[in-house]
Amino acid sequence: MSGGDMAKPLLGHQSMEGDPSITPAAGRTIGVLGSGDFARSLAIRLVCSGFKVVVGSRNPKRKAGLFPSAAEVTFQAEAVKKTDVIFVAVFREHYSTLCDLADVLAGKILVDVSNNTEINHHKESNAEYLASLFPACTVVKGFNVVSAWTLQSGARDGNKQVLICSNNQEAKRTVAEIAQVMGFTPVDMGCMSSACEIENIPLRLLPAWKIPIFLALGLFLCFFTYNLVRQVIHPYIREQKNKFYKIPVEVVNTTLPCVAYVMLSLVYLPGVLAACSQLYYGTKYRRFPDWLDQWLQHRKQIGLLSFFCAALHAVYSLCLPMRRSHRYQLIETAVKQAVEKKMNIWVEEEVWRMEIYISVGIIALGLLSLLAITSLPSIANSLNWREFSFIQFTLGFIALVISTLHTLTYGWSRAFDENQYKFYLPPTYTLTLLVPCTVILAKVVFSLPCIQQRLLRIRRGWEKGRYVKFVLPSATGEYSSGETSSNV
Repeated sequence: MSGGDMAKPLLGHQSMEGDPSITPAAGRTIGVLGSGDFARSLAIRLVCSGFKVVVGSRNPKRKAGLFPSAAEVTFQAEAVKKTDVIFVAVFREHYSTLCDLADVLAGKILVDVSNNTEINHHKESNAEYLASLFPACTVVKGFNVVSAWTLQSGARDGNKQVLICSNNQEAKRTVAEIAQVMGFTPVDMGCMSSACEIENIPLRLLPAWKIPIFLALGLFLCFFTYNLVRQVIHPYIREQKNKFYKIPVEVVNTTLPCVAYVMLSLVYLPGVLAACSQLYYGTKYRRFPDWLDQWLQHRKQIGLLSFFCAALHAVYSLCLPMRRSHRYQLIETAVKQAVEKKMNIWVEEEVWRMEIYISVGIIALGLLSLLAITSLPSIANSLNWREFSFIQFTLGFIALVISTLHTLTYGWSRAFDENQYKFYLPPTYTLTLLVPCTVILAKVVFSLPCIQQRLLRIRRGWEKGRYVKFVLPSATGEYSSGETSSNV
């Protein structure tokens, strides 16, 4: 993001909840033009909120049965005459059919709830187009980010935000009043020029997840290809063994923990880089590079994807003994032992390694579950900042350390076995240790008192090279001023 983009707030809004100028509006008559799913859901919610609803339809007799009995269904012209606030619940291409009502609509407040099928499909927003067709009306954009299902769900979804914009402050206040009575939180998005941004919001598919998802997929493909070469291609070329059956389960199960482990370390790596930047420049007021700023903003999504991969790894691991190939291998091993007359094959070192490996893995998954749960807004909002930071940063770092122990116990002494280097490629887990160990080492260095205190001073506002004025008494008893650098 450029400097200009960062200067502009992501959502330049102002919550209107609790505004003393907003007064209860239940009991007033509200008009709805349209008879589609959204119009019906809107009418139901308005009636349940205590409003009198008049629905305007071109065929009222046919549509009357679709609306609640408390709502009056009549012709459009009659509906418009009975109210001053009208929800226009029709598609943009049908706006022109309302032009015959221009004289009756003059002076009314029109609430445009429409959306487009594509982002920036038209040069102007739907609300601006509606305003151009009816210049004598006051148009307010709102309720387009609320689905018909949310409207019908009632108070259970009462915490949903309703984004509102208009060039008329009084009209916005009226619509905000209606939204608040309906159980929503009205948010003032400014003038009508914001309508295009509001209409694009429902069309965006997980905008904050695109980069993390592509990152996870990229890591998965890299590690999957690497494991495929080592576990399948190598025995096929060197030993003429067909092990392609490992691809659906074993290769995937070997890949998932690698992705989860690296993704978890990538949650805390940008914090390390940010701390290094602050220590180097001696200030917290210098902007981070755009790539680092974006990285910091996506840590939550990266962490949740890490937990998702770790959970899949746990399920895949539990399913390993269920495979037919695993049963054949057990029987084959038992037959070989019987032929060779081996009565005791207990290996103490391997037993302890697997016991520790599984135990540490369970603890790591439990901590990741806690991090994922506290990332949910409903849970995070119930925690104060100290509690949230303790779970996300302190326990999160502990989860990274335990995951490292989980990886090390899996490797044990295998890293020094030359048979593990297929095609001279090191085992996969040795590659995954690079980034996490770097983060852990950096955290240890930052915990040193000399560095920790300097970093704490910087984050409290201290700057390197900043001059501060001071006053000293002279020999004659008078005071003289001077200045010194704050980093002396």
